[in-house]
Amino acid sequence: MNRFMKVLKSKETRDYFMSTHFWGPVANWAIPIAAIADIQRDPKYISGKMTFAMFMRFAIKVQPRNMLLFACHFVNEGAQITQGCRFIKYHYLSKKER
Repeated sequence: MNRFMKVLKSKETRDYFMSTHFWGPVANWAIPIAAIADIQRDPKYISGKMTFAMFMRFAIKVQPRNMLLFACHFVNEGAQITQGCRFIKYHYLSKKER
């Protein structure tokens, strides 16, 4: 526990938690959380243009690599693929009248 507190109080840790490499991905988690929350909503509200945009490559190409951002985009991809399937099914495959 003492070692953990020492690492937590270090300048490097404080610099990381006060940087955009931490807060950017934390704020970015709102996107997949919203997509997951919307899975139960009516598919007519899904935005097809936004659903098919993917951003994972950026998290790997930026230096230094931002694995927190990559994890966020990975979860977002799964949520957006689910929403994309629902969008296509509702707008193109569903035969029932709306």
